[in-house]
Amino acid sequence: MEIQLINIGFGNIVSANRVIAIVSPESAPIKRIINEARENGHLVDATYGRRTRAVIITDSSHVILSAIQPETVAHRFVISKDSQNGNS
Repeated sequence: MEIQLINIGFGNIVSANRVIAIVSPESAPIKRIINEARENGHLVDATYGRRTRAVIITDSSHVILSAIQPETVAHRFVISKDSQNGNS
């Protein structure tokens, strides 16, 4: 299995193979997930003090906050997978 890395902003990179979901932080259930991750020590804040625009949930129950839009992060997944398959 090849490791695929995705830039989530400001030079921060996550393993694409571990990502389960990329969601907006606006809803109450997502805010609850963020608070629980903070309490359990599973929160990674990669916003550099900026507004959280995307919440990335991993298979290890870690929650990563990003300052770029969820659509942008998802687009980077698609581009990365295309270039990996030789469709660049």
